[in-house]
Amino acid sequence: MSLTPRDRIRRVLTGEPPDRPPVDLWHTAEVGAALRAHTKTGSDLEMYRALGLDKIYWSFVDYRRPDGGRADSQVGASSAAAGSHAGDDESDVPARTTWGVPLRGIEAGAAHYDEFSDAPMRDCEDPAAVDDYPYWPDPDSFAYDEALEDAQRASAHFAVMGPWVSFYEIYCQLRGLEQALMDLVLAPALVEAILDRVEAIQTEVMKRHLERSAAYLDLVFVSDDMGTQTGLLMSPKIWAQHFRARMRRWCDLIHSYGLKVFYHTDGAAEPLIRPLIECGIDVLNPIQHVCPGMDPARLAREYGKDVVFHGGVDNQRVLPFGTPEEVRAEVRMLGDTLGRGTKGFICCSCHNVQAGTPVPNILAMIEAAKEG
Repeated sequence: MSLTPRDRIRRVLTGEPPDRPPVDLWHTAEVGAALRAHTKTGSDLEMYRALGLDKIYWSFVDYRRPDGGRADSQVGASSAAAGSHAGDDESDVPARTTWGVPLRGIEAGAAHYDEFSDAPMRDCEDPAAVDDYPYWPDPDSFAYDEALEDAQRASAHFAVMGPWVSFYEIYCQLRGLEQALMDLVLAPALVEAILDRVEAIQTEVMKRHLERSAAYLDLVFVSDDMGTQTGLLMSPKIWAQHFRARMRRWCDLIHSYGLKVFYHTDGAAEPLIRPLIECGIDVLNPIQHVCPGMDPARLAREYGKDVVFHGGVDNQRVLPFGTPEEVRAEVRMLGDTLGRGTKGFICCSCHNVQAGTPVPNILAMIEAAKEG
């Protein structure tokens, strides 16, 4: 008897051999619409089933703002890869994020994105003034019951991941990227004060959500980009100073509910892979192998016994601009490296497939991954 997608993913997460290699897909809302049209389906869940995807379904916890509006758990959480709210009326897109960061809509060809238009804590200089920030989210105001219903619905067939939590990504939104990088060296006490609030709020949200929904979840998504296209955003020493203990606390918390830690960092993040494994991460994403130090064969040799790899299929060149055969060759290369003799490999696009990517290329990735 063939496995369900959830069973297949769970086998990989626990080190058991699946009946075939699993294949996931991350995508923008525009790509989701194209795939729903191709499969003649009315929802993302139906589309995932029609394509035979082993989708790790994103089920996050939206925030109910004091004005009655909704803010996604993170920018892009409702449209990028998840589909839990895909197709919502754009009038419901929040003016601010959960963390009070103002947004503006950006049109880029066929794609629409929400970008941060301001850094609301950019002028904060005194660690003692951190508590005065007016937009700290209230853990009482998250939509836990809706998230529970979403996870229940998806878990009947698919592995489910949620919530979405982060340390430095949120810090950068609050302070602005340039200032956030300078803070690490010039204002470490301020960094700690803000991160303390960011951690405490999300830890409480995780506890409340997992108490309700853990039975329908498989993973928790920790997204904290630490790599650029060419190297780390910060030194491993600075990372250890501000983030190592926090990551360990979150990994311990997530594991206490019987769930796995899915860790996302783009870019050339190899120097942090071993420290992250030591903190307790279970899955590493997205394996951006075009970046220095991220060669799949090397990663498989050095870390393949200790972490499950997720992602890998290049979406900067191969998926959007290659031929279907080039896509298949990319998938075979990843299967022969990340998928051989390692703890596990879940083939997926390397981050979100972007608007305008040819549907035949996406189908070629899915078919080649299943073939192993």
